[in-house]
Amino acid sequence: MAELEMNLEMEQLYDSIESEGHQKIMIQLPDGLKPKAKEIQIDLLSRFPELKITFWAGDCYGACDTPQVTGFDLFVAFGHSKWKY
Repeated sequence: MAELEMNLEMEQLYDSIESEGHQKIMIQLPDGLKPKAKEIQIDLLSRFPELKITFWAGDCYGACDTPQVTGFDLFVAFGHSKWKY
């Protein structure tokens, strides 16, 4: 069986880190993507070696279920539909 490929839109994240100068980010992954955390971390650190990355280890029950944390330059929630403004 072929491995499922997902578009995590990493280019968008790279652009944001570069243009905004983010240094500390929090990443939230739904349970199905949590096994990809190390791969995501390695990818980001290969481009931004000084970046401090924290992964939210708690559960995620949808786009409205975001952790209330402070001390990060950017909060990234993978696996959610885009918000329409």
